Amino acid sequence: QVQLVESGGGLVQAGGSLRLSCVGSGRTPSFYGMGWFRQAPGKEREFVAAISWNGGSTDYSDSVKGRFTISRDNAMYLQMNSLKPEDTAVYYCAASRSSLGGTSRFTNNYATWGQGTQVTVSS
Repeated sequence: QVQLVESGGGLVQAGGSLRLSCVGSGRTPSFYGMGWFRQAPGKEREFVAAISWNGGSTDYSDSVKGRFTISRDNAMYLQMNSLKPEDTAVYYCAASRSSLGGTSRFTNNYATWGQGTQVTVSS
């Protein structure tokens, strides 16, 4: 059973940058589509970005497009630039249910989730 661990969260001022990492242990998630989601207090978990199993396809929510970049090698990353206070949330990485998967915006398509890492953007 694959396990995912996020790192790289923290406190940053508006306009700053952070880079999140997601590392898998156990059964490798290399052949699975993966994604980043976030959840702010009192709000539902929302899609941020996704990447296909081979990195050939990516997808972003409108709110982060042009500011965030998802990538992967042996791990998965989320480079976050021009951060805004509304980006404050717990960020989760996830691996899809099906191998050789593409991108998906839907939480139901992801079977494995990390514990999350807090990102706080001050104004």
